[in-house]
Amino acid sequence: MNSEMKTTALVLGATGGIGGAVARKLLARGWRIRALNRDAAKVSRNEPAFDWVQGDAMNAGDVLKAAEGVGLIVHAVNPPGYRDWETLVLPMLDNTIAAARAVGARIVLPGNVYNFGPDALPTPTEESPQHPTTKKGAIRVKMEERLKAASQSGAGAIIVRAGDFFGPGTTANSWFSSGLVTPGKPVGTIRNPGRRGIGHQWAYLPDMAETIAQLIERGDRLPPFSVYHMEGFWDADGMQMAEAIKRVAGGKAKIGGFPWWIVPLAVPFVPVMREIKEMRYLWKLPVRMRNTRLVAELGSEPQTPIDEAVRTSLVALGCLPESHRQAAADLIGHSSQNAG
Repeated sequence: MNSEMKTTALVLGATGGIGGAVARKLLARGWRIRALNRDAAKVSRNEPAFDWVQGDAMNAGDVLKAAEGVGLIVHAVNPPGYRDWETLVLPMLDNTIAAARAVGARIVLPGNVYNFGPDALPTPTEESPQHPTTKKGAIRVKMEERLKAASQSGAGAIIVRAGDFFGPGTTANSWFSSGLVTPGKPVGTIRNPGRRGIGHQWAYLPDMAETIAQLIERGDRLPPFSVYHMEGFWDADGMQMAEAIKRVAGGKAKIGGFPWWIVPLAVPFVPVMREIKEMRYLWKLPVRMRNTRLVAELGSEPQTPIDEAVRTSLVALGCLPESHRQAAADLIGHSSQNAG
């Protein structure tokens, strides 16, 4: 692999939260970022530093063409609008694997805890049995199985599993932006889906992206198939995230419960509610993926202080008044300088 391939990455899902965050971290480290999108001309205006390529991740030919000359493919893409997830996700990953095999690239997959069923809780390790009880979890298991098989035939893989995402660029399907707060509105009532005393694991997107970038830089010394767990922000009693939001928003917001009773009623009308219903077990039981293997490799896990992470997240969602925005901008600038 020549030196240019080693520092050129194809990012599938660069307009998404984690894909965009990883792409920007790699760009800051001197990587050339190639990004595939169905409307490359439009999205290029938002991220002009990326090399945008017109194409569709669901088209094997488009992915293969975009992958020519790259040494890394970041697979952080989802079907448009998360529709038909169960029928499109695996074919999309197959396109990525085929392209990686053809050009000799390593694949990076941002993972989560959905792979694990209740039998692996409360502290699943990278090797814990994967017996998910949900459709989405079963697909996640198949994705990792396919990457493991690909790693035995020339396409290495790095998987980083983390808790519930929050941070700038997080999708509307995230618990932080669709449950705890309401995007575009001041923080009045915080709807906490957790139970007091039941721990929950969160992952701040910039921290996950930094973790992935550091692992990529160590790629040559990692096994062909590498799986790591992030600690992220461990909410030990199920109240710390809600209390951080209240604190950052000025201390006047009320913390209430999430209206779980409405979920089964809304399933016929709001498709995402079916997934919320399936994933409720992750709020009834404590789930804490330990980062022992990750720390052994990196020395430490990138972790932004929770108030700083929450403030930046709320600003990005339009939930804080203008007076908070400069403070958040200063924090973001300070963090990026430290990361560099």
